[in-house]
Amino acid sequence: MKKIITVSRQFGSGGRSIAKEVARMLGYKYYDEELVKQVAQETGFAEKFVAEQGEYAPGKSGLSYAFSTQGMPGVMNGLSASDFLWNSQRDFILKVAEEEPCVIVGRCADAILSDRTDTLNVFIHADDNYRADRIVRLYGETDKSPYKRLEEKDKRRKVNYNHFTGRKWGDARNYDIALDSSKLGERNCAAIIVSLAKNL
Repeated sequence: MKKIITVSRQFGSGGRSIAKEVARMLGYKYYDEELVKQVAQETGFAEKFVAEQGEYAPGKSGLSYAFSTQGMPGVMNGLSASDFLWNSQRDFILKVAEEEPCVIVGRCADAILSDRTDTLNVFIHADDNYRADRIVRLYGETDKSPYKRLEEKDKRRKVNYNHFTGRKWGDARNYDIALDSSKLGERNCAAIIVSLAKNL
């Protein structure tokens, strides 16, 4: 039985919904918005800042971190806001993994908990057309095309992951299983993850 399940996902693939259903089916604690709230309380950052900057790079290139505002001596331990937030999230994820069975969405949790043997690391991906349709249904239209929104969100998520973990976001070697939600459906993805968690 796997005690911890991490769910990484492409934007619009339904990974968050799948993770929530997995947590419900297993009776595990679910960490997504709750993680944001807790980290915001501990750091003093606004929840909106934690939700955005805790998982996305400031820009679409690794250089965006070089140009981000650096901390001042004695403030945030001299770290940039991004580094300070990363350390806080990492500490929180390590703590909750010790406390109880849980499902953690994104935030490099698969890399942070890579030394544990009781963790199932999942990557959810989907066809671009499926994802584009889904984000328009859920979040509405914007001045950007849905495909551009997918590209930008995934790029910033990838840069953040690569920067802080030294690993490649979406690389199959970082996960125990990758599931295509556009082919399998969200319910089937959740059922597969639950079955693996119970039997591995």
